[in-house]
Amino acid sequence: MSQQPIHIQPLSQPVHLAEAPATFSAAVEAEIDRHLAKYPVMRSAILPLMFIVQRERGYLDPPGVLYLANRLGLRITDIWEVATFYSMIQTEPVGKHHIQICKTLSCKILGEPTITKHVCDKLGIKPGQTTPDGRFTVSLVECLGSCGTAPMFQIGFDYHENLTIEKVDQILAALP
Repeated sequence: MSQQPIHIQPLSQPVHLAEAPATFSAAVEAEIDRHLAKYPVMRSAILPLMFIVQRERGYLDPPGVLYLANRLGLRITDIWEVATFYSMIQTEPVGKHHIQICKTLSCKILGEPTITKHVCDKLGIKPGQTTPDGRFTVSLVECLGSCGTAPMFQIGFDYHENLTIEKVDQILAALP
């Protein structure tokens, strides 16, 4: 059996992808410039810029990642490492209302399975899925740091704590 040599591209050279980087309006570029001006090290702006790309594109997609890598002078893998670490950065399309249900021990002991089942039954989807109308996505996530008010879920940036079936129904009914 012959061994084929492996050619590894040096990190100092850009990676060429089939996709072009995302482009943004002048207003969005100006917003990005304002964020970059706040940080002496451009890499430090990675999270605020990810939120901007996500807001503009719906999620952090490969063209958005390529844009960030080029704009910040980073490797694509640097961008993906940060993006996949944080549950608030979406790397797949999600619904208008992203319901992130905490599944860790405190929430599980205090009723997360019942809450998850109720939400999923009410919306007709399973965790990891989006409703056909694109309105809701349900995800099970690791600790959201609200153990004293378990069970809880997060919708967008809003925490909903001490959940009961009745409270879940009120929260879902109030969403536009």
